Amino acid sequence: MNRRPSEAELAAARELTVPDVIRSGLDVLFCGINPGLYSAATGRHFARPGNRFWPALHRSGFTPRQLRPDEQDELLDHGLGITNVVTRASARADELSAEELRDGARRLARVATEYRPRVVAVLGVTAYRAGFGRAAAVVGEQRDRIGTARAWVLPNPSGLNAHYQLPALADEFLRLRMALQQEGPTPEG
Repeated sequence: MNRRPSEAELAAARELTVPDVIRSGLDVLFCGINPGLYSAATGRHFARPGNRFWPALHRSGFTPRQLRPDEQDELLDHGLGITNVVTRASARADELSAEELRDGARRLARVATEYRPRVVAVLGVTAYRAGFGRAAAVVGEQRDRIGTARAWVLPNPSGLNAHYQLPALADEFLRLRMALQQEGPTPEG
């Protein structure tokens, strides 16, 4: 769907899921909090106009050009993927319960163990704190692992997150990319 979803389509998207963009051995598995209604209605991650995920990804150098949500599968060519902590869609992340976030964190650990990305980057410090029981977590690399992967927290790219404007958001994505470059390629690749 390349057109804007109707109000009826948005309402029908509540509780839907968006399939993961994933394969084994990724450099980074980006992990949203949960799909918004717009993303669920279109079947694409970070699909709402104004979401800054795609611009931040490009400005930080993860992709050679700014991809559109309908090009999300091209992320795999760059060693990147997308999943969510909680798989069900909602209008706002604050509609999720603490239990859903904790269950989602356990699911994410299983996904990371199965697919073995180098890093799982959770996009939202508040969701990370609640889901993983780390009340003092801050943006950046975490001491804990998620499954077998290094854990990293990035700011939520939603346009509702006023704490980070696009340049600062892209800088945080760049910190992650630079850390991966300093580490070098995985033994497999």
